[in-house]
Amino acid sequence: MINTVGVVGLGTMGAGIAEVFAKAGLTVIGVEAVEAAAEAGRARLDKSLDRQLAKGRLDQATRDDIAARLTVTTDLSALAAANLVIEAVPELIDIKRDLFTRLDEICPQETILATNTSSLSVTTIAETTKRASRVVGMHFFNPAPIMKLVEVVETVHSDDTVVSEIADLAKRVGKTPVVIGDRPGFIANRLLFGYLNHAIRLLAEGRASRDEIDGAMKSVGFPMGPLMLLDVIGLDTSVEVLDSIHSNDGASPRHDAAPLLRQLVADGSLGRKTGHGFYDHTQPVAAAELSEERAAEIVAELLPPHIAEAREMAASGYASEADIDTAMTLGCGYPKGPFAFDL
Repeated sequence: MINTVGVVGLGTMGAGIAEVFAKAGLTVIGVEAVEAAAEAGRARLDKSLDRQLAKGRLDQATRDDIAARLTVTTDLSALAAANLVIEAVPELIDIKRDLFTRLDEICPQETILATNTSSLSVTTIAETTKRASRVVGMHFFNPAPIMKLVEVVETVHSDDTVVSEIADLAKRVGKTPVVIGDRPGFIANRLLFGYLNHAIRLLAEGRASRDEIDGAMKSVGFPMGPLMLLDVIGLDTSVEVLDSIHSNDGASPRHDAAPLLRQLVADGSLGRKTGHGFYDHTQPVAAAELSEERAAEIVAELLPPHIAEAREMAASGYASEADIDTAMTLGCGYPKGPFAFDL
């Protein structure tokens, strides 16, 4: 049974994953590359717990118990004590492959190794080890303590019992797992970023304004318009995800990053984190006003191709309709899954 988890990389995502496991009663060993990063990771964890204490979501004893289960170090060899190690390092294949080669040498053969990659090939990462059957994807969504979805990614090498154990672990820590194969973008990012990229092209071609596009999608229940969501994700991150999916599946023109997106990134307009992207985040954002007829026109442009891609995914046998709907509602905040829209 998994009772000790290692987390490599304690940025926003890694710290969130570490918190999820510690809250569920598991012992967590967090590892960062250098001392300054380790101190920042520990501070990030403590700040999150203190915020929850201040809001009454944790009492002092529970907060202290969780903190006591979290160890932070720069010593990768400490992960020899873990039953599971999950990485949350930068989304670059060479960095992840190098890390898994090192983990394979450090960790006992029974230790499961998992990657939190959102779009890279789990198979390519697994093949750097001598335990490819014990390597899986365990893709959490940001912020990890709040978002309920975990995509559990199996490769052609994965042992079925390992996949089941990781799916069961996701349930143990309060998440909803969907088990899927190793395909570029998995479920959520593949569908989400095709839709977001389409919205950019609609804007660039002058067929709808920014405010019309975002207002239209909010009018059918989406919590955020696609262009605002891109700004929140980060335009540079969005290019990276699109390029990763497109380079591994060149037959997918929906994931060929729109020129306008690349232009904004080249200009340093990366979205909310830089203050400018599709929106000026230094100024209040006013809600758009548009007629029901105009909103319906834009929704009719954006939503049917998005749903068609979901249907193709289900028809290929990659994921069930239920899992696709679960992924998009829990992972992307959709008001309902693609198959629940009456189109």
